[in-house]
Amino acid sequence: MRLARHGTTGSEAPLVSGPDGAWRDLRPVCDDLNPDTLPSLLDGLELDALPVVERPGRFGPPLSGIGKIVCVGLNYRQHATETGAAVPDEPIIFLKSPDTVVGPDDRVLIPRGSVKTDYEVELAVVIGREARYLPDEAAAAACVAAYAISNDVSEREFQLERGGQWDKGKNCETFNPLGPWLLTADEVPDPQALSLRLSVNGDVRQNGSTSDMIFGVFELVRYLSQFMVLYPGDVINTGTPAGVALGLAGTPYLRAGDVVDVEIDGLGRQHQTFEQA
Repeated sequence: MRLARHGTTGSEAPLVSGPDGAWRDLRPVCDDLNPDTLPSLLDGLELDALPVVERPGRFGPPLSGIGKIVCVGLNYRQHATETGAAVPDEPIIFLKSPDTVVGPDDRVLIPRGSVKTDYEVELAVVIGREARYLPDEAAAAACVAAYAISNDVSEREFQLERGGQWDKGKNCETFNPLGPWLLTADEVPDPQALSLRLSVNGDVRQNGSTSDMIFGVFELVRYLSQFMVLYPGDVINTGTPAGVALGLAGTPYLRAGDVVDVEIDGLGRQHQTFEQA
């Protein structure tokens, strides 16, 4: 099952799509897709009773009211290698503000003064039930509601060269395109067998697989639950494969007018134009 939201910014309406591929209006069931409604939707829907939406409008973020976005750094072996970093013994964790989230095809703003705005295709994990001190990966898997595409846009100079923590290079406005939809966990038999791709102006920069993750999806959920409570609607950005501008000498960072396309198997496609803030 795919879950999405469409319409103008701030006025999106919820959608659902089942085996027939048709998008259907979810408003007879719920007003919006958010942390309160997501768990009940996962219990099952009578899709045939919902009206078909022939031509959905702009796809917005597939979930509203996100509580927190937990990000994992250096979680792909080849990405760690390309940046000259050691493979971490434990996950590297930082937080991204939910107000960075925009739709999958919305414009992305390059911050004022930026010279190193970078891209990162990532598998996003959406939590569907409370995760607190989980004992093992099986318990963690039961807490995963869905998956989506995330572009963890980063400003590397702000992140790495200006002192302090990574947060100021990760939380600029529009720095987390999400969607176009949530694919429910039952539709993803193995989250460690997904291909991820990203291109800039048609030039493929990232072409990797979640099989290269250092810490797998369920281990990340288990691990994070030892340090914080994960609630329905929380999102985990699970790291990026090799190919970011930071790791490729001579590769230009993003500039106004650049077009970025992002894709993960089964999770759709994003298409963003970058503009100067």
